Amino acid sequence: MPTDETFPFTPADPLDPPERYAALLRDEPVARVALPTGDLVWLVSRHEDVRRVLADQRFSRQAITAPGAPRLLPLAEGSKSIFVMDPPEHSRLRRLVSGAFSPARIRALGTEVRALADDLVAAMRRSGPPADLVAGLAQPLPITVICRLLGVPYEDVDRFRAWTDVMLSYDRERREEVVAARGALSRYLTRLIDAKRAAPTDDVLMDLINAADDGDRLDDEELLAFGYTLLGAGYHATTSGLVHAVLTLLRRPADLERLRKEPELLPVAVEELLRRSQAGGGLGALRIALEEVELHGVRIAAGDAVLPLINAANQDSEVFPDPAELLLDRTPNPHLSFGHGIHHCLGAQLGRMELELGIGALLRELPGLRLAVPEGELEWSSGLAFSRPRTVPLAW
Repeated sequence: MPTDETFPFTPADPLDPPERYAALLRDEPVARVALPTGDLVWLVSRHEDVRRVLADQRFSRQAITAPGAPRLLPLAEGSKSIFVMDPPEHSRLRRLVSGAFSPARIRALGTEVRALADDLVAAMRRSGPPADLVAGLAQPLPITVICRLLGVPYEDVDRFRAWTDVMLSYDRERREEVVAARGALSRYLTRLIDAKRAAPTDDVLMDLINAADDGDRLDDEELLAFGYTLLGAGYHATTSGLVHAVLTLLRRPADLERLRKEPELLPVAVEELLRRSQAGGGLGALRIALEEVELHGVRIAAGDAVLPLINAANQDSEVFPDPAELLLDRTPNPHLSFGHGIHHCLGAQLGRMELELGIGALLRELPGLRLAVPEGELEWSSGLAFSRPRTVPLAW
C-alpha cells in the first residue's frame, strides 16, 4: 500500500505532540506511513493498542536486526542488545543483569545523585546568570551517573558522548559516521572490559562481567551491547527528558512556583512531565509482525513493521482526561514513557530519580528561574532519537 506520509512527523512546537497524533487517535488508530529509509510501517496510537503491541510476542523486536529489515534507528544487524531481543534470549539476559539494577542498588545511589545535582546547580549559580541548562546540569548529571555505574573514567566522557551522539542519529546521510562511531565505542568498551577483568572494580559493568546463573554468563558481544544500551538510554534519554521537563515548567510559572512551594509533589509531577514529554517519541519501539494480526479491522501481515506510538498513547483521552493539560497531581498516571511488558526500561527508577533530584535542585537554588533568551531563539537538534535544544540559557 503506497503512502505519501512520512514519519517522524514534524511538530509545530517541539514541546507539544505533533498535531497528527490527535487525528490518528480519533480517526485512524492504525495508519500506514513511510520511514526515512523508505520502509513502510504501521503506526499504532491508542493506549490499549500500544500496550498490546509492546507486550504481544507476535510483534518481534529481534526481527528488526535481520539483514534488510525495516528500521528507524541505526541498529547493528544481529545485535545482541537486550533492547532488541525476544524470549527466550531476552529472558536469559534480563535474568543475568537484573541484579545490577535492583531497587536497592538504585536507592543506594540516591544520596550520591542528590549531592551531584546540588553541586552542579550550585556551580551554575556561581557562574551565571546566564547559565546553560544542558551543559550545566542536563548532560553532566546523567552522564556522570552512568560513568559511576559503568566504572568509566570521567576524563573519557567527551569521547563516548560524541560517539553516542552520532549513533542515535536516524539521518541516512550519516550512516558511515554511525558505523565509525559504533566501531570506536566498541573498541573502547572492549579495552575497558579487559582492564576490569585484569583488575576487578566495584561497579555495574564488573557485576555484568561476573553475572552468572547456573554457569551461564554474558559473552563479550552481549557485554558490549549492554554498554551501548546503558550509554544511549542512560545518558541521552535522561538529558533530553530533563530539558523537556524544565522547558515545560518554564512555560508555566504558576506550576513552577507550586513545585517550589510543594516539593513533596515532585515525584507525582515527574510522572506527568514524563507523560507530557516529547523528548524521545518511542522511535526505538519498532517491531516486526511474526504472523498476521488484525488491529481495528486493519490486516497487519507477517513481516510488516509496526511502531507503537508511545507519545500518542500518552495523549489518549480515553485514559488521560484533558490530555493536553499538564496536571502536576494527575493520578493515576499509567503513561508508557518507560515502555511496557518485557522491555519495560530497566533504568526507569534511576531515570525518575535523576529527573526529580535535578528539577528539585533547580527549584531550591535558583529562585525566579526563567529563560535568558526568547524561546524562539533556542536551536533544536534534528534527526536524533532524543530531541533537545543545543543550549538552554537560564536566568534567575
